[in-house]
Amino acid sequence: MNLTSAEPILRIHAELADIQQFGKTPVGERRVINILGGTVEGRLTGRILPGGADWQFIRNDGAAHVEARYTIQSDTGGLILVNSEGIRHGPPEVLARLMTGEMVDPSLYYFRTAMRFETGDPTLDWLNRVLAVARGQRERNAVKLDVYEVI
Repeated sequence: MNLTSAEPILRIHAELADIQQFGKTPVGERRVINILGGTVEGRLTGRILPGGADWQFIRNDGAAHVEARYTIQSDTGGLILVNSEGIRHGPPEVLARLMTGEMVDPSLYYFRTAMRFETGDPTLDWLNRVLAVARGQRERNAVKLDVYEVI
C-alpha cells in the first residue's frame, strides 16, 4: 500500500547560511542554520523568503533532529507558512563528509521530515489540509526537499 503521492507535490531548494554552533545544551549539540531564500516548484511555484531557520540539535547517537520554519511566497503573491520537523542520520563517516560540505549521495543517509502548511490565500487553501513527508538532500549551503503528500 502506497501512503504518499507517487510524484512530489513540491520540490524545494533552500539556500542556507553557515551553521551557528551553540555548543552542548541539555538536549544535545545545538545549532541554528538561517534560511536565506530559495525556490519552490511543483503544484505551486514561488520562492522562499529570507528569515526562516532550522533549529536543530545533534543527539547523543549522532542523529540530527531538524526543526525548520520558513515562509514561501507563491508566484501569485500568496504566503505559506511551513513547519518541517524530522531527522537526519547515517553512518558516522557519511555524516562527517556532510559536515565538511561535501556532496554526498543522499541514498547513503536518511533525511526525512514531516511537513505542515498554513495559508490564508484562497487559491492555496488545499495546503491547509495536507500532511506531507519530504526526502531531503543536504548540500554545502543548501537543502533540497522532494515533498510528497500523505494520501
